[in-house]
Amino acid sequence: MNKKTVFLGIESSCDETAAAIVARDADGRGEILADVVLSQLEEHAAFGGVVPEIAARAHVEAMDRLIAEALARSGVALEDLDGIAATVGPGLIGGLIVGAMSGKAIAYASGKPFYGVNHLEGHALTARLTDGVSFPFLMLLVSGGHTQIVLVRGVGQYERWGTTIDDALGEAFDKTAKLLGLGYPGGPQVEEAAKTGDAKRIPLPRPMKGETRLDFSFSGLKTAVRQAAQGMAPLEDQDVADLCAAFQFAVAETLRDRVGRSLARFKAEGLAADQRPALVVAGGVAANSAIRAMLTSLCDRQGFAFVAPPFRLCTDNAVMIAWGGLEREAAGFPADGLDAAVRSRWPLDAKASALIGSGKKGAKA
Repeated sequence: MNKKTVFLGIESSCDETAAAIVARDADGRGEILADVVLSQLEEHAAFGGVVPEIAARAHVEAMDRLIAEALARSGVALEDLDGIAATVGPGLIGGLIVGAMSGKAIAYASGKPFYGVNHLEGHALTARLTDGVSFPFLMLLVSGGHTQIVLVRGVGQYERWGTTIDDALGEAFDKTAKLLGLGYPGGPQVEEAAKTGDAKRIPLPRPMKGETRLDFSFSGLKTAVRQAAQGMAPLEDQDVADLCAAFQFAVAETLRDRVGRSLARFKAEGLAADQRPALVVAGGVAANSAIRAMLTSLCDRQGFAFVAPPFRLCTDNAVMIAWGGLEREAAGFPADGLDAAVRSRWPLDAKASALIGSGKKGAKA
């Protein structure tokens, strides 16, 4: 019999409290038994962004209930779990403490092994659960906190090829939406407004386009939108739509250049072998239809499979954390001690050098 290994996953790195039960068989096939996510969108909407103290308190209030709900939905008893996995970084330190301490407490009380999972590793490995993607592959991570191109050679084997030197793409969407008087989160608001806009009316820059290095920069693009808006004030509804369309178009063309060069490097380094390699896209920005269409077309032209997990698994969730723990266990990584520390900054590629704009403490991820 192909026995399944079952993990509880806990995620609390930002503004979603989540718990999930996921199983993995010996052949590497996964099954989601329960997936519970509680968004804090309403708590933070009035502030136009996530307030760390509010997020941490909300995690404390919801965590026990969500874990109990995940166990009940899955039909798996606590004693039948094979391990506990919780996000221990990177993220907001208060939220990380809530999730990690909850996971450690359950592991201690039940005698189960505890795995501290890197949130970004969870994103990187999710496509292996949903689409059976094989190593090696490229990951484009585009979220509110991260914009990176990462070569994924295997579990625990990551090479960062490119990262943002200033704003993450999701952050740029949020700030653009706030500037234009749209709601939070900004990504869906900008995309909706762009549907009726003229993307070519307002010229905007394509930061880093044409450069050999594979990094990103969105601060200048955000500034250009603000300057254009100030020059057009007072803004009519059509002006807002045109600005959103121009911003989204500039982002898509920038990503096409950055990702296209990364795909070319992947093939030039002989990583494609005889199979059709995959570009895995993760993070909330991956839900943007214009960006997805552009990346799909790019992959088709360059002989890559475009893989984006279902939207609910692109944003923060506990399924990817449980799966990350399962993948680490299957790859032979030892469980973590109950003294494992949470980390607000935790790069997937520890050897990657910090870039300008990464802060005094180095690269966030």
